[in-house]
Amino acid sequence: MMKVIEHEHPLKLVDLQVNVEDVDDESNDEEEEEEEEDLVPQDEFSCTCKRCDEDINGYYRYYYKCIHDSCDFALHKFCAELPETLNHPSHQHPFTLRKADYNWTCVNCLRGHKPGACYECICCYWLRKDVNCVVEVDKRRIYHPSHPHPVVSLCYRPILCLCNACGKEHKGTFFQCTACTNFAIHSDCAFLPKRLLIQHATNAVFSHTHPLTLSYSFPIEEFRAKHYPRCRVCNEYCYDNGDIWIYKCEKCIYYVHLYCATSRKEPFMSILSIGGGPTVKNFRDGDYPNLLRLPFPDQTYSIPKHLFLKELGPTDHEVSVQHMNHEHELILVDTAGSIGSTSSSSKIMCHNPMKKIELLCSGCVRPIMEMPFYKCRAKEDENCNFALHEWCTRRLPTKVDNHPAHPQHTLLLMTNIPNMFMFNIFNCFVCHLPCNGFAYGCVECRFYVDVTCGFMPERITHESHPNHLLSLTEDQPSGRCLMCHLSIFSNRILSFSCSFCDVYIHPWCALLLPKRIRHPYDKHPMHISYLPIENHKSEYFCEICEEQLNPHSCFYHCDVCSQSVHSDCAPLILQSETETFSIY
Repeated sequence: MMKVIEHEHPLKLVDLQVNVEDVDDESNDEEEEEEEEDLVPQDEFSCTCKRCDEDINGYYRYYYKCIHDSCDFALHKFCAELPETLNHPSHQHPFTLRKADYNWTCVNCLRGHKPGACYECICCYWLRKDVNCVVEVDKRRIYHPSHPHPVVSLCYRPILCLCNACGKEHKGTFFQCTACTNFAIHSDCAFLPKRLLIQHATNAVFSHTHPLTLSYSFPIEEFRAKHYPRCRVCNEYCYDNGDIWIYKCEKCIYYVHLYCATSRKEPFMSILSIGGGPTVKNFRDGDYPNLLRLPFPDQTYSIPKHLFLKELGPTDHEVSVQHMNHEHELILVDTAGSIGSTSSSSKIMCHNPMKKIELLCSGCVRPIMEMPFYKCRAKEDENCNFALHEWCTRRLPTKVDNHPAHPQHTLLLMTNIPNMFMFNIFNCFVCHLPCNGFAYGCVECRFYVDVTCGFMPERITHESHPNHLLSLTEDQPSGRCLMCHLSIFSNRILSFSCSFCDVYIHPWCALLLPKRIRHPYDKHPMHISYLPIENHKSEYFCEICEEQLNPHSCFYHCDVCSQSVHSDCAPLILQSETETFSIY
């Protein structure tokens, strides 16, 4: 307890940095669900010192308050513990701490004051100093929770220094540790809020459901455990040396650099200077009327369908055709699911992962998920499962000129690759995936691409990098695909790139991954995601291969059941009970 001259009640000392996390943990679990919807950052403690009229906050750590809760009298610790007698170099006589009963003026700063505590000369009764002028040095010392020692602002003028909080060198007032020679934090960083909503800090340019918590370190172990996360504002890696402060979400995998989250007005802190923020549309729709907008909505869409499907009437389809690649006659499977126009009771089911029915087109090797299509008319005992999309039957062109990956020769449509053994399987030179369907190829150069990669669009837009045109390019700088985060190697012939941003996407990621898929173990559609899911608290595991999943690479997710699937495992849904394959 302490007694002071200007207050009638005793004062007690309060520590503002007492660790209350353990106490809060028990109540947090019960209140977590209620807070999720309307959770906002709480105001940090603040009150006014009755002696110096300055703010008391947690960074001063200690303060004195009246023992009666109904009384708001409070003092800084250094203000309350001022000596009763003071010798000051500016005056020859000692000063005594007294209570002035009337208005008075400080001889140092010439500020007027109301009745209260002051230092008065014992000889010159009219000469008084206010507490501010006496405790100026103490007020420049703070106890910051990021550092074990007190830190002091030693310089009155702005200096150029490296800030240990944000990792940037800039000019301003710094708090430095007198025990550690290499620790200094800028005053703006030192007093950042411990919690904030990023939509408030960035004028709604960025948004997140939960408040972000200020973390005074980001250990390499956490960085690895969270799959090397990038800042959600600037898309750069969050990890620097482990000691840089960051803002992070305690409920999701969501990390933001200190300077990105606060969006300071200074140039070095501006999100505009680092290229962050949502992309602004850089083209006019009228200039690109046939622009392909990806990803495709679901598994029923593909490049050949997009290019060659024509709306035909029910009588426009040929009931039977003889395909050059097949010995048997192909018969049309109409919308009723029966073969041809006869009254045959034979029923053909389309590809349906929910019912574990597989039916792939023998041309483009994509699922046949809708009618009409063509199926081999051979008898059941001949066991022939040859089938083709309607648009893959007679609409595929016989040749492709000026293919971006092989412009020197014309590529010819091939139903069988010459000198190719092992079930006619070849590796596509564009997507590098094995294929046993039709191909467009150059026999002279032994260059072969599958039907989908045979019609590579020159320009696309993609949901993963909206509003910017992505152009097909052979430029292969070192980098990673925006979707799968795997490297773009020099032997990867083509990629889609943004001329405004350092963004590249593999052709197979852009063209082969639809927006939605179906999973036989989940009754809901799964959507593609390019970032960790909000409100997903547990680790990510693939339902197909049962291995860990990196949520910063594209994957498929069900929001209702919180189940996820590797994008590489998605085509293996029907085989998941017997075999799995994953590159992860």
